[in-house]
Amino acid sequence: MTKIWIVRHGEAAASWEKDPDPGLSVLGQSQAEETAKALMDIVPRDAQLVSSPLRRAQETAAAFASKRGDDVRVDPRFSEVRSPVPLSGRKAWLQEFMRQDWSEQSDDLWEWRRDILSGLKEVTGPTVVFCHFLVINAVIAEIENKPEVLQVYPANASFHELKLEGGELSLVQLGQQMKTRIN
Repeated sequence: MTKIWIVRHGEAAASWEKDPDPGLSVLGQSQAEETAKALMDIVPRDAQLVSSPLRRAQETAAAFASKRGDDVRVDPRFSEVRSPVPLSGRKAWLQEFMRQDWSEQSDDLWEWRRDILSGLKEVTGPTVVFCHFLVINAVIAEIENKPEVLQVYPANASFHELKLEGGELSLVQLGQQMKTRIN
C-alpha cells in the first residue's frame, strides 16, 4: 500500500480570466507555509514531491520542499484542466464545465483525466502531488465512480490522503473544504 497526498495550491494572485499562470498571492504564500508545516508532521521523509508545472502549484510545493531540503519533480499530467477557449472566455467555460457530468466531456478532457490517474498510479512510494481544484475533483470522481465533474470543494492549500493498493486508488481522508462555493 502506497500513500499519496494531493495538495491544492494556495490562493492565486490573479483570477482565471486574468492570468494563465499566476503565482501565489500574499495570502496564498501564507497558506502554503501553513500546509508545509502540517505536512511535515505526517509525510514520511522518503516521500517524493511532484508538482504541476503551473507557478501557483510549484510555489506551494516549494514551501514544503524548502523545509525538507528536497527537490520537486514537475509533471505536466497534474496541470489544471485544459480549457478549449481563449483566456477571456475561460471563467465562463470553467463555470459551465463544473455544472456538467463527465459523460458530456470531449475526448481531450477525458485524456486529461486519464493522464492524472496514470500519474498517480505510477507512483512507487509515498508521494505528495501539488496540483489544482479540478485535478482533485477528477481524482475523486474516478475513485467514487460518480458522473459529476464537481465532486468536492477543496480549500486553498488543502491536502487529501489517498492510497494506492493493487493498482487501485482509494480515498483515505478528504481534507479541508471551502467554506463558500466558487462563483
